[in-house]
Amino acid sequence: MTAIEQPGTTAGTGPDAGWDVLASDGSVVRIRPVRRDDEAALRAMNRRVSDESLYLRFFGISRNMADEYTHHLTTDHDGHVALVAEYGGDVVGIASYEVLRAGEAEMAFLLQDSVHGKGIGTLLLEQLAATAREHGIERLRADTLGENAKMLRVLADSGFEQVRRLDSGVVELVLDTAYHPQTLEKMADRERAAENRSLQRLFAPRTVAVVGAGRKPGGIGHELLRNIVRGGFTGQVYAVNPHAGQVADVPAYPSISAVPCTVDLAVIAVPAEQVLTVLTESGRSGVGGAVVLTSGFSEFGTAGRELQRELLAVARRHSVRLIGPNCLGLVNTAPEVRLNATFAEVAPTPGTLAIAAQSGAVGIAVLEHAGRTGLGISEFVSLGNKVDVSGNDVLLHWWADPRTAVIGLYLESFGNPRKFGGLARMIGRTKPILVVKGGRSAGGRRAGVSHTAAAATPESAVDALFTQSGVLRMDSVEELVETARVLAVPPLPRGRRLAVVGNAGGAGILAADAAGGRGLELPELSTGVQEQLAAIGAVGTGNPVDLGAAASPASLEQALRVLAGCGEVDSVVVNYAATRAGKVEEIYAAIAAAGTASELPIVVNCVGSRHAAPEIELPDGRRLPVFPFPESAVRALAHAVRYAEWRARPQGVVPALARVDAVGARAVVARFFQETPEGGWLPPGQAAQLLRRAGISVIPVATASSRAEALAAAETAGYPVAVKTAAPEVLHKTDIGGVRVGLVNAVELGQAYEAVTSAAGDPRVLVQAMAPSGIELAIGVVRDRLFGPLLMAGSGGVLTDVLADRQWRGLPLTDLDALDMLHSLRCAPVLAGYRGARAADQDAVLSTIHRIAWLARVVPELAELDINPLVAAPSGAFAVDVRLRLTPATPEPDWYARHLRGDQP
Repeated sequence: MTAIEQPGTTAGTGPDAGWDVLASDGSVVRIRPVRRDDEAALRAMNRRVSDESLYLRFFGISRNMADEYTHHLTTDHDGHVALVAEYGGDVVGIASYEVLRAGEAEMAFLLQDSVHGKGIGTLLLEQLAATAREHGIERLRADTLGENAKMLRVLADSGFEQVRRLDSGVVELVLDTAYHPQTLEKMADRERAAENRSLQRLFAPRTVAVVGAGRKPGGIGHELLRNIVRGGFTGQVYAVNPHAGQVADVPAYPSISAVPCTVDLAVIAVPAEQVLTVLTESGRSGVGGAVVLTSGFSEFGTAGRELQRELLAVARRHSVRLIGPNCLGLVNTAPEVRLNATFAEVAPTPGTLAIAAQSGAVGIAVLEHAGRTGLGISEFVSLGNKVDVSGNDVLLHWWADPRTAVIGLYLESFGNPRKFGGLARMIGRTKPILVVKGGRSAGGRRAGVSHTAAAATPESAVDALFTQSGVLRMDSVEELVETARVLAVPPLPRGRRLAVVGNAGGAGILAADAAGGRGLELPELSTGVQEQLAAIGAVGTGNPVDLGAAASPASLEQALRVLAGCGEVDSVVVNYAATRAGKVEEIYAAIAAAGTASELPIVVNCVGSRHAAPEIELPDGRRLPVFPFPESAVRALAHAVRYAEWRARPQGVVPALARVDAVGARAVVARFFQETPEGGWLPPGQAAQLLRRAGISVIPVATASSRAEALAAAETAGYPVAVKTAAPEVLHKTDIGGVRVGLVNAVELGQAYEAVTSAAGDPRVLVQAMAPSGIELAIGVVRDRLFGPLLMAGSGGVLTDVLADRQWRGLPLTDLDALDMLHSLRCAPVLAGYRGARAADQDAVLSTIHRIAWLARVVPELAELDINPLVAAPSGAFAVDVRLRLTPATPEPDWYARHLRGDQP
């Protein structure tokens, strides 16, 4: 059986192989490849399975038949894949498929009766389908009795495309393993519901025990306990301290097992060497969730990492969801919970921003700044080392939380960025996601021979992920909070047209400059609108609108009403300096009066009063944000515009491609590895073959090792031709004089051959017919260990490194992703036909980009691909110079494979 892999991790076949997933009741299930030593456990499961379940699975009640099939799955490793499910320490289910023919296999399931209704069958089906898809299986077949209602329901509810045939009481199911929209929707709904049930014990506990709550103030456990009490927690709280009967007026018990009721949440603040013992006792006592504040784990080197692995194993054994270790704690401001289980001095107020921070210090900074600006928090969690609960988990949890309108994350690492991106694409359609990604300076350029690999950095991968998934990347915590303040107040901007109005002309100019620098437009207002503003007393009626230093609050209100109702702008920035002509309270009242009736977003910059409130409360409960500087107000609004544009645009589709040959592409790869098992750079001819299997137009090329061979190749190709050095160590051929183009006869070719080989010190050259005249682009792909294939499009030829005009995207690549990729290049106007020049065939360029994405998907061995140049001509797009490297690899599952530990670095 082929080992299954997971993005960022390897399942392997060892004792720890597999993935922790959530059953429908929120409990943890491990799904992993079957092992040889599973036979005894599977035979024991066969004894626990009812006669009815055996009959429905094997069309008979012979347990010997079940044992024989168990022996086959655990000992015979050819032609099939089998996965087992572990729950509560037992093997409770198995799913398998047997290959019937190319692209098709027969699947089967057996589940212990005691776990029916927990969604474990669905989890096995999803992972089995993902595994089959990775290995080229397009259809899974199953024969089941018509009376097997439970299995039929699992298959019907899966969301996968199915074809059914009914004959003599037997239902034949044919399941398409491809992901369709309804498949993804149902998978996301199931995971979201399971995640909510699982995290409920952490964010909304009825009982909390603080283990390690010391008697003296100042200690972490003591201060956290006091925060819980001071915050008005609506449940019951206990202290665990073997040396006290009471801590901070809270009853104390010597151990968590001595607490007189079942504890939902244990907050652990004991030394690192005691954490395992406390967590084990907690699990045995029925604790559902734990927050480990203690440091001294993976951040402390090898010994700490091993201790952290043991910590997770204990949590999994007892189905305890775990936050941390090395974290600050969590907060839920919901009135029915009111839990502040942190040791921070900040007490967040209720609001609509949910925050997760990998760093406790950054978490405190976010809470403090949010509180200072009046932004309330729905929930906050310090993720720490993310041994269990990750950024992906809280995204799913907050997706369904009605109190959360905006999600903010501070992350330092990704372990499963592809899953993060997929979740963000779905969640972002209803809730904006703001991310500060730490560690920008730590990543350097990767080693690589191709232009694409040399240009790829960790930052380009993160930017591509965020761009495609609609995530707003913030440069600082301050920017995150500012942007959240704007996004928390509906409505979203409907476009880029901005009006600036106020009594501070200088601030208005600064706001206008900031808007222009961020892609916002300040349209000239129509004559009618300007006349209305002049009648109010405006001294400048263009845009910005200057009401004059002596403008009254009443005139500001009138001007705002005019602008909000004119239909010529999409949002408004108010710049107002407090003067004796209008007190701050009166200014705020005027803005509130106009803002209540406005259907446009309004942000405010108020200067001249140190004691001005950070927000303006409207009668309908909305709170308009007030900023100290015009630039910060515009910056936050520009982010809101960008998010609104992404949310409003269609999601796009991955186009179906004609003229692609997956079987032929795999054959080219197989032939190469037969000759070069360790992998490497493909010879130019084989690289061209592989691209042609993807339907990419490649200018024919021939290799020559002598002048005579070069002349013969030129005769075959037909003049004019180009000659290039084929020396493998030369990346920038033109830099050393290793390229000659436009050679029209044998004399010129002979001279060029001598010059090129002399410059490179290598007799090998490439002889190639001349490509049509056009714009030179660079198109490529590089496979990142965590992010998967990264596609690059940019200016090519000698301008590749000079301009650094590049765009990056990941998979899956939709039609809109590719279009945005191309139109974002600085050379885009040239492609469209600049100053009367003929436009390039942009459809052909887009097709080439999609075909490279297809190749990266069907050839997981593709490590680097560089087409430079790709000539974008009016008649099509033609690959001229191709470099392609393959490395041994096994197929990678995509982000949809379920995995709780997805963010583990």
